[in-house]
Amino acid sequence: MIPRVTASVDLSALTHNLGVVRRIAPRSRVMAAVKADAYGHGAVPVSRALEAAGVDTLAVACLEEAMALRQARIQAPIALLEGVMSGEEAAQAVYERLQIVVHDHWQIDLLERLPTSARLTLWLKLDSGMHRLGFPLTDVPRLRDVLARHPGWTFAGWMTHLACADEPDNAFTREQIARFEAALSGVPGPRSIANSAGLLAWPQARVDWVRPGLALYGCSPLPEMPAVGLGLRPAMRLESRLIAVREYAAGEGVGYGLRYRCPERMRIGVVSVGYADGMHRAFRDGTPALVRGRRAYLAGRVSMDMITVDLREVADAAVGDPVLLWGEGLPAEQIATWADTLSYELFCGLTQRVRFRYRGAPA
Repeated sequence: MIPRVTASVDLSALTHNLGVVRRIAPRSRVMAAVKADAYGHGAVPVSRALEAAGVDTLAVACLEEAMALRQARIQAPIALLEGVMSGEEAAQAVYERLQIVVHDHWQIDLLERLPTSARLTLWLKLDSGMHRLGFPLTDVPRLRDVLARHPGWTFAGWMTHLACADEPDNAFTREQIARFEAALSGVPGPRSIANSAGLLAWPQARVDWVRPGLALYGCSPLPEMPAVGLGLRPAMRLESRLIAVREYAAGEGVGYGLRYRCPERMRIGVVSVGYADGMHRAFRDGTPALVRGRRAYLAGRVSMDMITVDLREVADAAVGDPVLLWGEGLPAEQIATWADTLSYELFCGLTQRVRFRYRGAPA
């Protein structure tokens, strides 16, 4: 059975990108974000590849994501970025040797109810200005008292998150870093500040730990710093194929609502991919794809199972030809702009209809 849509994930690209991160931040340990099913790439195979490459820690959002990795026999350290939500989750996290990111005092209360013999590892997250999760910076003395009360707890370090790191000209990132450093002046413990944008654009954020996500998957979060120029390789290649080629006269409409009108007599290709596969309905006419290495362009609205493309630049296109939707030569971060979104959302939006294939490293 020929798959309609295939996402080919090159695991060697992931390990290559991990190497790029290590070269950029050579004095930092790496916490690799594999939350959200490894940004839609497949958490288990991605985590196995990163574990084999010696990543220091993996990061997931919640206990459910961590348990999927443990059940797949992944032994690498795993951090819960949103922490635990109940006493039961806290006990399970300790049993599974998970690192718990703590961002509020009610979570400390949960942990303090655990048996004193519990071997607990935790991070403390501070809010340096993003105002999403984290203790106020003024709580640092109180948090130090908590740690002093629990000498049996293993303290992994202090963490914060940057709000505007993908805007290199935005001075607020510099302000956040300064606030974080000032609040922890003279306070022991490792620090972690940088996400992908932080480690790429802000050298001062490359402290004891960095937490790359998007960069590991071969995309740049910085429009003015393309991934290829940073030495990153896209890990995912999303492809479908042409299932029909038709010729229409000038003025003929194409697709739902006849949004696209043929400017001349031309060939239109039908590609077997739609929003039920994760191809955003918001994509505008002109969104590029590659057929036989040349550009074809979206012509008409994305429908549930199909898109239509302008084949004027691919005169020899034929039924059965592969169509590259994003991947090497057609960066996902550039394609995302045609739907006014981000590559994160493209990756995470792929559905169960997409066939995943893995190559290049242990899977």
